Amino acid sequence: MINNEYLAFLITITIAVSWLRLIDFLAAKGVFPSEISRKIIHIGTGPIFVLCWILFPDKTISRYLAAVVPLLITAQFFMVGMGILKDEEAVKAMSRSGDRREILKGPLIYGVVFIVMTILFWRESPLGIIALLILCGGDGMADLIGSKIGKDKLPWSQKKSWQGSVAMFIGASALIAVVFFIFNINGLSFQNIESKWLSLFGIVFIATIIETLPTGDLDNLFVPLVSVFSAYLLL
Repeated sequence: MINNEYLAFLITITIAVSWLRLIDFLAAKGVFPSEISRKIIHIGTGPIFVLCWILFPDKTISRYLAAVVPLLITAQFFMVGMGILKDEEAVKAMSRSGDRREILKGPLIYGVVFIVMTILFWRESPLGIIALLILCGGDGMADLIGSKIGKDKLPWSQKKSWQGSVAMFIGASALIAVVFFIFNINGLSFQNIESKWLSLFGIVFIATIIETLPTGDLDNLFVPLVSVFSAYLLL
C-alpha cells in the first residue's frame, strides 16, 4: 500500500496503459491474431487493474481515482470506435474484423462495467471484485478456449461450446483464488471469503450458465450483473 493516493493512481494507469499498448503493438506486428489479442486484453486487463487496488491508501478519494483509470481508457475506446482518434494498433487488437466500430460494443461495455464496479464496491465488498474476475478469467477464457477446441456446441447456443463453458468455470475459479490470496497476504481480507469456496463456486457456476446464452457482446454486461446478484445472495 502506498500512502499517496495520487502516486498509486499514476502507477496504476502507467501499468494499465503499458499492458494495453504492449498487446496492441504485438497484435499490429502479427505476433497474435486479432481474435487472440482481443481475448488476452479481455482476460489480463481486469486482474492487473484490480490488483493495483492494493496500492491505494484507505481514503474515500481512492476509489474514484482508481475508477478514473478505466474511465480514461474507455473514453479512448469510444473515441477510437467513433473515428475521432486514429489508432490502428488498438483497432487490430480489439476488433474481430478490423472494423473500429466493433470497439463500441464489447470492449466499451467491458470498460463501463469496470468503472461502475470500482465506484460501487471498491475494497469495501468482494462483490465487485468477484464480478470483474468472472468477467475476465471466465468469460474471456470461454471465448478463447471455445473458439479453439470448442467442438461440442451447446443445443441452445450454437456459438458456445461445452469446452468453453468448462474453461470459463475453471478460469474464473482459479483467478478468484489467486487474486483473493494476493489480497489476503497484503492485509485485505473480505468477510472470511477464504472459507466460502462452495458459495464462490456456486456464483461462478451461475455466471457460467448465463454466459452460455446467445447474448453476443452483451454478455460483458449480463455476466457481471448476474455475478453481483448471485454473490449478494450467496455470500
